[in-house]
Amino acid sequence: MKNVQKSGPSLGLVIVLVGFPQISESIFTPVLPQLQHVLAVSANQIQLTMSTYFVAFAIGVLVWGQLADYWGRRPAMLAGIGVYLVGNVGLLVSTQFTTLLIWRLVQAFGASTGSVVTQTIMRESFTGVRGAKVFAKTSAAMALAPALGPLIGGIMQTISGYRGVFATLVTMAIVVGLLAQAGLPETRQLTTHAPIVKQRLVVQRLLTDSVVWGYGLLIGGINGALFSYYAEAPFIFMTHFGYSAVAYGWLGLVLAAASLLGALIVGRLLNRWTPEQVTGGGLIVSMVMSAGLVGAAALHQATLMIIGIFLTFFGFNITLPNALNRALVGYEQVMGSASGWFSLGYYLLVSAVTYGMSWWHNGAINRLPLYLLVLSLGMGLAFWWLIRRQH
Repeated sequence: MKNVQKSGPSLGLVIVLVGFPQISESIFTPVLPQLQHVLAVSANQIQLTMSTYFVAFAIGVLVWGQLADYWGRRPAMLAGIGVYLVGNVGLLVSTQFTTLLIWRLVQAFGASTGSVVTQTIMRESFTGVRGAKVFAKTSAAMALAPALGPLIGGIMQTISGYRGVFATLVTMAIVVGLLAQAGLPETRQLTTHAPIVKQRLVVQRLLTDSVVWGYGLLIGGINGALFSYYAEAPFIFMTHFGYSAVAYGWLGLVLAAASLLGALIVGRLLNRWTPEQVTGGGLIVSMVMSAGLVGAAALHQATLMIIGIFLTFFGFNITLPNALNRALVGYEQVMGSASGWFSLGYYLLVSAVTYGMSWWHNGAINRLPLYLLVLSLGMGLAFWWLIRRQH
């Protein structure tokens, strides 16, 4: 396939736009125990701020994906960032758990434009092997951003409590909006406009496409595993092992290192192996290492658990870029709408997987390792099914 780079945004701006929704999700994690105390709710309830985020996010990717086809990529992005800003302001002034949850949904709905519209722009601007490498770099950013979130949140909580975290989100929304206004071009071609009457055909095609199902399960499962970690980890390392908010925040860099190393390995492996081989290899690493993580929890060793988490997500970050890059090959003429419907499906899966972690939470440190092991085995089966379908 010929490598073509179409007119598009800078890679730096792409990373900012794809990363801010992830930071918005994980920056909450260091303040979960504090919010539980201040709002007088249970740990299971406060974890709903994590899982319900992806329900609104899933609806948002559908809406913004279609609006990106009807309005254009740039207007849809700017409108979504505006909604995201409103949600962050609402969080800042909230005093009740119910209102906090509502504004969290508004925040997620707006932030979702950074996922679906940015991925649409990327698929239009970068193709072939170059596209795979660009997706590898942005996939690293998608893992790096939520990894930085806990560190930022831990520092701001230490300085000014959970209100400082919400004020940081408001500031971030303003900065992202200004950067998008200044540097985001329109990449939609007139031939990619999808009339409303064709939406049924787009959905029908997606639902009957085994490649979409296979890679969707991988993308949803890996992101669900990531945010299950962020929902559960504060109660493991802060409540159980006694880490401070800032010390816990630094653990995010473990996942950042895993994502960056995974992206580096992907770039090299794609020069020698097929994308399917790279994808399968990453899943094997995750299955083996998540089993080791279960053992580390049984030994009650925080350091060994951190190593196990690093290696498990290292494997996931080898798999994820290929799944993102190959999921919607052949949907170029309806990319905005196809991205929206596809993202709706896998973000609902992310929400379900994250909710499953909060439902299973009981304070024991082995719950997350066991959950990651089950998820990695399930994704391994899904990929094996996909390969059989393709051959």
